[in-house]
Amino acid sequence: MARAGERTASRKVSHPGGAAGEDTAPALDARKAAILEAVVTEYIGTAQPVGSHHVAQAPGVDVSSATVRSEMAALEHEGYLVQPHTSAGRIPTDKGYRFFVDHLATPGVLGPAQRHMVQRFFDQVHGELEETLERTSRLLSEVTSYAAVVVGPSHDAATVRSVQLVGIGPRTALVVVVLSDGAVEKRFVELDEEASSELLAAASARLQAHLVGRPLGERPPFEPTGERALDDLLARTRVALAELERRGEPEQVFVGGPSRLASAFDAVETVRSVLAILEQQLVVVSLLRDVLDRGLSVAIGTEHGYEPLASCAVVVAPVSVDGRDAGAVGLLGPTRMDYPRALAAAHVVGERLGERIGDVLGLGSGWHLRAGEGLPRRRRPARTGENARGDE
Repeated sequence: MARAGERTASRKVSHPGGAAGEDTAPALDARKAAILEAVVTEYIGTAQPVGSHHVAQAPGVDVSSATVRSEMAALEHEGYLVQPHTSAGRIPTDKGYRFFVDHLATPGVLGPAQRHMVQRFFDQVHGELEETLERTSRLLSEVTSYAAVVVGPSHDAATVRSVQLVGIGPRTALVVVVLSDGAVEKRFVELDEEASSELLAAASARLQAHLVGRPLGERPPFEPTGERALDDLLARTRVALAELERRGEPEQVFVGGPSRLASAFDAVETVRSVLAILEQQLVVVSLLRDVLDRGLSVAIGTEHGYEPLASCAVVVAPVSVDGRDAGAVGLLGPTRMDYPRALAAAHVVGERLGERIGDVLGLGSGWHLRAGEGLPRRRRPARTGENARGDE
């Protein structure tokens, strides 16, 4: 990590916590920046107020304890530090953490054991997409010791694996679509006249030829065959498939390691309120979306706008396939989170998950989501607690 004498503390940056742009935070000179860095680093590691004597011994702080006390008082006055008790040391405020993330922290890296864990996981994970997403939430929590959230791709991004028309009555057929994410979708198709098994087979073959390998949202028009009954059946089936797309399925949301929050906060009420938020999948997805939409990868304290999470920090990384939005991964922990390590873990896991999603769904350079779709629609309730197996 670069030391205070090697940088200026107010500059135009492209930092890990926010979008590139002109910094609007008040400037800190090199000495104050080094002292703030020492306080944040120590407090992240110990959760205990940091005193001037300890800071004076930190690398890059080459001044006396008396000078450190004076500078810490100035940092407190400027809103970067706070003294919880008169006789105690100081701890960072949300503003102090933000300055640390934006200006002082260098990009983190995963340790060898964590890198090996991630590598082995994605080399060995198999099965349907839902299982992969659930297990990824547990992996990310285990790697970081924070609660992890994984939001899967839009249902419409899944490609069609097979499609078939089945007669279930004289004038009723059922279109059955199996998607690459393991979902099986069904829709009734009402007919004006009875359809023979030969007609249903011919329509199924044409549907297979046109739809297999494509996302559900891509339905190319069928060229007329000249056979009135077949063309009518295909047109009605196309309408049924459009209804499937508009149903608004809840998205896949998985929460790993929620019980890890119990050791991160002293107040039981804080833990209870945070766990309650994690049970609300709409709020979880909105939280991640809001952070990403603001061009951030870190939201600290009240920055994310959710009062029950005022004691928390959120680290988010997008998941993409071929440059397209395929969900997100997030970490939720106390504001004294180890930001460099959390950012590194979210980035690495999000990148590898995107590769895996592309493999599972069979998505290549031709797939796309509808303009403005962003993170996916709701698919299913978030899984937390023991059912999520996040702490195995």
